[in-house]
Amino acid sequence: MSKWRTVTSDVPQGSVLGPALFNIFVGNMDSGIECTLSKFADDTSLCGAVNTLEGRDAIQRDLDRLERWARANRLKFNKAKCKVLHVGWRNPKHNYRLGREWIENSLEEKDLGVLADEKLNMSWQCVLAAQKANCVLGCIKRGVTKRSREVILPLCSALVRPHLEFCIQLWGPQYKRGIELLERVQRRAMKLIRGMEHLSYG
Repeated sequence: MSKWRTVTSDVPQGSVLGPALFNIFVGNMDSGIECTLSKFADDTSLCGAVNTLEGRDAIQRDLDRLERWARANRLKFNKAKCKVLHVGWRNPKHNYRLGREWIENSLEEKDLGVLADEKLNMSWQCVLAAQKANCVLGCIKRGVTKRSREVILPLCSALVRPHLEFCIQLWGPQYKRGIELLERVQRRAMKLIRGMEHLSYG
């Protein structure tokens, strides 16, 4: 005989159909869009060239289309998170609105984990990647007592390298300062291995 008991704690689980249904739901969002619309999960980016007034008007028309689509489908954009990143040296930096609200301009934005500024300078991305990798190295140093190569190398490959190589094709360091910053992380990782503490390389 089984007895029912009250569950006092649990881990809520979403439906496996949820992401698929959401993709179907937003599938027609780009209908009639003139500029480039990029969708990833629940993030949406609209890009366009604004070297002419027609380019500016095209972006505003697309924003109006997106707002109408959202109203028709009873889906609201989080306007507090909407930002405009003006890219280019001679960008006229027009203002845009979504619905009745003006969209705030931003000097830098993080998209899918990659930080870029208005000059597409990736120096800060190098700094962030090095900081995350150094945090993980600190955890390995404090939490692992055995410093053999067989222990440290797999840990660094699995836990440290992903931070240094995430989207590296996009933000790969362009300046010597960024390259040295990432190489410093690698040298620190090498020093964790017993017998290689004093090893230096160019």
